[in-house]
Amino acid sequence: MGTYLNPGNSGFRSIISGEYVDKTSMIALLNKTIGTKGNLTCISRPRRFGKSYAAQMLCAYYDCSCDSHSLFDRYEISKSVSYEEHINRYNVIVVDVTGFISTVKQSDGKLKLSGVPNMIASDLRLDLIEVYPELSKYSTLEDCLLRFVKKSGKKIVFIIDEWDALIREAKGDNKTQESYLNLLRGLFKNSNVTPYVVAAGYMTGILPIKKDGSQSAISDFREYSVLDPRKFDIYTGFTEDEVKTICARYGMVFEEAKRWYDGYSVGRAKSIYNPYSLMQAMDAGEYSSYWKKTSAADSLETYINMDFDGLRECVIRLMADEEIEVYTEDFANDFQTFTSKDDVLTLMIHLGYLAYDRNIRSVRIPNDEIKGEFKNLI
Repeated sequence: MGTYLNPGNSGFRSIISGEYVDKTSMIALLNKTIGTKGNLTCISRPRRFGKSYAAQMLCAYYDCSCDSHSLFDRYEISKSVSYEEHINRYNVIVVDVTGFISTVKQSDGKLKLSGVPNMIASDLRLDLIEVYPELSKYSTLEDCLLRFVKKSGKKIVFIIDEWDALIREAKGDNKTQESYLNLLRGLFKNSNVTPYVVAAGYMTGILPIKKDGSQSAISDFREYSVLDPRKFDIYTGFTEDEVKTICARYGMVFEEAKRWYDGYSVGRAKSIYNPYSLMQAMDAGEYSSYWKKTSAADSLETYINMDFDGLRECVIRLMADEEIEVYTEDFANDFQTFTSKDDVLTLMIHLGYLAYDRNIRSVRIPNDEIKGEFKNLI
């Protein structure tokens, strides 16, 4: 229908037209939250671990502007008692925050990161007005949303992909970060708006929600990170059984896949694999490193090389296959507030460079692919 409002199911259709591992049972978990006080969910996981795939899946399932039965009837979600109750029953708003940041970067300085929150609010408002032009007399996004839901008779499922992209890009720019967090608070922590507009909220990113002091800056969200994924643990990446099936299908040796891409212990799931790297290996027919270095790795390299709080020695010990105890509670969930090497090691967990064992509160390098990346970092 619009760019952000009810974009349909074509994204998920293209995903399942290729090699797709069925993760649709995650939808049943979110269905249980609709109509409850716990209807706001934030799932954080490393880059290339399927975040955008999940966002496209949820969009296709909830979007009332299309019929997605033909896409989901063959998958696990169709067996859930909540399947028919919620499929294609809601308005959906999908925001990929990286898209706005790309627009700024391509503007040759004409646009600033500080303008991204207003850009998001303005574009969403215009999509609502496109459906109901009479909403143009309401100047705020919140007012437009309230009237839109009343007119359409359907609440909205909000899907925010890469929610933390602006927090990462505006590192050190507290004013821009606060403006962005205020936009999210206006949608999801606003007693005059949230109960009347939001059927469910789903945010995904690399980092958990930035802390305001010791608490989440948007405290109404239930957060599921790689440190504590709980019921979403098997949706973080590929499980061992899924990888065995994929390797058999491609005629690849499973034990090599385990050596290269396993090693993440996420909640109860003791073996979680990097989906992107594994599928690249299947496509190439060769096990190798397919890790995508990002700007975050440059920050890590800086902290390692300056031996921040003795970090370099810790990395050397990790590369010698040692496990190191880490305290994760003080991490501020951003790229700028580091008070100890534990904060940097915690960031490495969120980025996928380290695997975390909750039982003994320790970290280790998960596999051969990441060990090679550490050699590059130092």
